[in-house]
Amino acid sequence: QVQLVESGGGLVQAGGSLRLSCAASGRTFISSYPMGWFRQAPGKEREFVARINWSGSSTYYADSVKGRFTISRDNAKNTVYLQMNSLKPEDTAVYYCAADSRRQYGLAVGAYDYWGQGTQVTVSS
Repeated sequence: QVQLVESGGGLVQAGGSLRLSCAASGRTFISSYPMGWFRQAPGKEREFVARINWSGSSTYYADSVKGRFTISRDNAKNTVYLQMNSLKPEDTAVYYCAADSRRQYGLAVGAYDYWGQGTQVTVSS
């Protein structure tokens, strides 16, 4: 079992930055799992934001965040990060981290089998 806990969300003005963290705990370490960040705005479906492979050597981003967000990980700390720069009001959402223990390397919600509870990010204009 893997427990994921996100933190770092909050209220920020447009153009600002936030750094989200996702700490994993439990009997399994996430160091061998691809990890992802997703977000869900009110009234919308949960959408893919970014993905990182087990070692951190490969990343992939949604077009909407490419060049502004950076996903990274520290396997020694069992933690994944999402650095968000140049934030826009349309980035407002609950952000979730997720673990892909089956190593599907997909972009869909169904490719990930462990989820955190989410952290709210609100960007004011």
